[in-house]
Amino acid sequence: MINITLPDNSVRSYNDVITPMDVAKDISEGFARNVISAKFNDTTIETSTPLTTDGKLTLYTWRDDEGKKAFWHSSSHILAQALEELYPGVKLSIGPAIENGFYYDVDLGSNSISDKDFKTIENKMIEIARGKHDFKMKSVSKADALSKYKVEGNEYKVELIENLTDGNITFCDHSTFTDLCRGGHIPNTGIVKAVKVLSVAGAYWRGDENNKQLTRVYGISFPKQKELTEYLALLEEAKKRDHRKLGKQLELFTFSQKVGQGLPLWLPKGAALRGRLEDFLKKAQQKAGYEMVVTPHIGQKELYVTSGHYAKYGEDSFQPIKTPKEDEEFLLKPMNCPHHCEIYNTKPFSYRELPKRYAEFGTVYRYEQSGELHGLTRVRGFTQDDAHIFCTPDQLDAEFKNVIDLVLYVFGSLGFENFTAQVSVRDLDNPDKYIGSVENWEKAEQAIINAAKDKGLDYVIESGEAAFYGPKLDFMVKDALGRQWQLGTIQVDYNLPERFDLTYKGADNELHRPVMIHRAPFGSMERFVAILLEHTGGNFPLWLIPEQVIVLSISEKFEKYAEKVLNLLENNEIRALIDNRNETMGKKIRDAEMQKIPYMIIVGENEEKENMISVRQHGGEDLGMISVEEFTNVVETEINKTLKQFIV
Repeated sequence: MINITLPDNSVRSYNDVITPMDVAKDISEGFARNVISAKFNDTTIETSTPLTTDGKLTLYTWRDDEGKKAFWHSSSHILAQALEELYPGVKLSIGPAIENGFYYDVDLGSNSISDKDFKTIENKMIEIARGKHDFKMKSVSKADALSKYKVEGNEYKVELIENLTDGNITFCDHSTFTDLCRGGHIPNTGIVKAVKVLSVAGAYWRGDENNKQLTRVYGISFPKQKELTEYLALLEEAKKRDHRKLGKQLELFTFSQKVGQGLPLWLPKGAALRGRLEDFLKKAQQKAGYEMVVTPHIGQKELYVTSGHYAKYGEDSFQPIKTPKEDEEFLLKPMNCPHHCEIYNTKPFSYRELPKRYAEFGTVYRYEQSGELHGLTRVRGFTQDDAHIFCTPDQLDAEFKNVIDLVLYVFGSLGFENFTAQVSVRDLDNPDKYIGSVENWEKAEQAIINAAKDKGLDYVIESGEAAFYGPKLDFMVKDALGRQWQLGTIQVDYNLPERFDLTYKGADNELHRPVMIHRAPFGSMERFVAILLEHTGGNFPLWLIPEQVIVLSISEKFEKYAEKVLNLLENNEIRALIDNRNETMGKKIRDAEMQKIPYMIIVGENEEKENMISVRQHGGEDLGMISVEEFTNVVETEINKTLKQFIV
């Protein structure tokens, strides 16, 4: 008798060896038609894999992330077969599923692929898929696997196999194609109904720039043509919202090769927007009892050796800065927390003085590879809205929950309403990745889980996603296009207080170790602005946008009245400017629309005569002729809808 436990803890018993697909059919024939992947005792398997022991079985459909992963991984095999047939002699390397779709890295030899070839590749993939070929796994000895690829002259597969253990090597076959693979496929190729080759790019073998550059072919596939059509429409919308494009259009930021890759330059409008974000958070932090501090952009190497950041970031960061003094080395600051530990250490504290909450908009530096840089989302110099709370163990729960409240306030004020929380804990199978005692890790992880429960957060626990010094609560936000971003993080840390010998005097008159909370609601200012740009499409909340109003006079005769209106608006703390260019009214309106300015005020003979203004909203809605006082109330009302007061 084989007992199979399903996710709802129900148990189904069988007298003979069965497969995941047999179990799916036992549940429902209709359900079985949608099952495309399975996991047994936390191991991904084929839907045709025999189940010979008791265990926990999870069945996945296209609606599940694991189902999509199997679907896209299988599609990468179809892509690989298509490339082999279209480009004889091509050498395959790896082809995984990714967040949206899949890719395959190939050595094309003397051939090349451009966007002109995409349709041909797609047609070949669909031709293969329509054959409804089963995906079949088979075990292969290490000697036979090496022999196959040595004969083919595929040094990439040979290198992969040399690092595998004999007895654990498997291949996947479908149609006339076979590939080195660990498994996790859909039942057959016929489930793939629609494919799209998205792009090609260069990719160094194993990510090492000292290795040969391969061709990476990106693609995506779906079980229905309609879903592909919808996805491509979403991609087009994403292109319109690309923060790099909008940042240039709205004159927010730029980059300069002379300044250096990955080092953004904030233009006046962008600096003003960023400044308002900082002021917004500073105001809330002040109410929550934070004290602002400022630390230098560099620190002695020994500081980061003590903190553990040198071991984590040192080799992949900027090279040490040497001074005229022998053996003296400084580093560009990779994190703010070591500096804040030293601020705490400037004086002794009693338990009565805790918690201490130090906040800083601190700029840090990390040397990202040039191929990884991407607008503001991946840069080499970025500013964190960092704060570190030093508290007693008894204060940890309340302090952590207070930070959650602050993060939720930030999200609410900026229109991020769709999010989940992720409790990021250790990977128990790789303890060497982390510093600190097991006891402290367990206490920290439990504290985060308890706080998330008590605050009623929709949360999941993700193993292996913790920082090297402690677990954290990450907020996973969905933007207007349904894409998920990690925004805002809170971390519990028992380790840095030990490394920096931080203490406080307790009620027992003995010295004790404080607990440290790291938090950054924005994360980094650069990345946050990029995500906010794409989420809003550049239509920022009215309280935040650099220019709220533009005044347009119908002709030169009414420019003095336009200036009077401008002064009245500025007296009411409304950010406005005048467009007095020698252009047609139509051109001025179109330009204001492109700049996404929320309100256009048009003044002419009637407005001057009645001491009124005509108001047009971004997007074309006409509010008619009203007084400046009435317009001020409109602006205040709209701002108050999103920008609430932070209540402690």
